[in-house]
Amino acid sequence: MKESCLLIEKALLFIIILRIFSGSIELTAAMFMLKFNDLEKAFYINTLLALVGPVILIVTTGIALTGLTEKISLPRMICLFGGIILILISLKSK
Repeated sequence: MKESCLLIEKALLFIIILRIFSGSIELTAAMFMLKFNDLEKAFYINTLLALVGPVILIVTTGIALTGLTEKISLPRMICLFGGIILILISLKSK
């Protein structure tokens, strides 16, 4: 029982580490916004955060799909990446 709890896939571990890193960046940015207490600086910080989110999304999804290559068919992978691309396009549209 203990062995199964300690065993973790490398892909899952990388995803967890990236998400913790991403959350740390978000919290650090919020602290800087609070420290600077300036709307313009907060806007710039928030703009930088808008770059981090999609990058983390793409990297974690890529890692997950790489880990699941044996379990997910190629058409399904294409659909998943297509969905991610559509999400990114919708973020840029007005």
